[in-house]
Amino acid sequence: MGILEKISEIEREISRTQKNKATEYHLGLLKAKLAKYRSQLLEPSKSAGAKGEGFDVMKSGDARVALIGFPSVGKSTFLSLMTSTASEAASYEFTTLTCIPGVLEYKGANIQLLDLPGIIEGASQGKGRGRQVIAVARTSDVVIMMLDATKGDVQRTLLEKELESVGIRLNREKPNIYFKQKKGGGLSYNSTVPLTHCSEKLVQLILHEYKIFNAEVLFREDSTPDEFIDVIVGNRVYMPCLYVYNKVDQISIEEVDRLARRPHSVVISCGMNLNLDYLLETLWEYLALICIFTKKRGERPDFSDAIIMRRGASVEHVGTSTKYSPQRVGLTHIMEHEDVIQIVKK
Repeated sequence: MGILEKISEIEREISRTQKNKATEYHLGLLKAKLAKYRSQLLEPSKSAGAKGEGFDVMKSGDARVALIGFPSVGKSTFLSLMTSTASEAASYEFTTLTCIPGVLEYKGANIQLLDLPGIIEGASQGKGRGRQVIAVARTSDVVIMMLDATKGDVQRTLLEKELESVGIRLNREKPNIYFKQKKGGGLSYNSTVPLTHCSEKLVQLILHEYKIFNAEVLFREDSTPDEFIDVIVGNRVYMPCLYVYNKVDQISIEEVDRLARRPHSVVISCGMNLNLDYLLETLWEYLALICIFTKKRGERPDFSDAIIMRRGASVEHVGTSTKYSPQRVGLTHIMEHEDVIQIVKK
């Protein structure tokens, strides 16, 4: 039996197994096996070099954003509107066959936009060019999931399932679980909070599935077996995602309002240039970028050339902050957007 057949069989067994106290250990083991098989499925084969042509895009600029979505949802049109890159757009499906990069200039930052080929259902199993698309998406700072507003929530559910199955966790924090393999001593199991989803026995069974018999495990939050498996596997990617509903000019005002109120969602129309400014502002917040300006002693700040940094960066990366001239602060001072700094040589 191949890996795909094993995955399908486990998924069927999980779906027909009733969730209760008596089946929690069985379900935990099934999920551990499923995660292991999926990891094996996504390992690149030795002969996959030529098949990845067009996807090996060098990361450039201050941030990378991946445009993911089904065919003909408007990714290529969006890229053409936001950048100087012309990505082929047409009314038929699968017009984008390789990864098309473009650069969006916004608030002094260069943001690399990648128009990826349309994902189809089953991409995580290697259908179409889904495996290459997903590999590029994992290297991005933010995912824009472009959705057709006229097709309801079906596309979103399918794409979330595909990304979830390959270890991409959208709009979620990494589980607060300490895990370390040891050379001996068995299992050291502790928790700082009451646990309602995991027990020592279940943790031990899951570890044994991965041939791990000696480890330290400390739960700092009430995590699920799936989250514990993510920590063991260790290759999960946690990234922000913006759900962008395109073609809202073709639906009712009531439906537009419903979609706009969903968490992490923005409604737009590329065809009528609606709400694109708000999308860019929201994308900037999700990228968590800030602009820092420099000045020389005795001269005015240079507002024409900004240093782009991540929110939470300190003065240690750039120098001495002079937001409130002539204020002096230490290296641990957190920079704010549009701060002006002066480097003082001693």
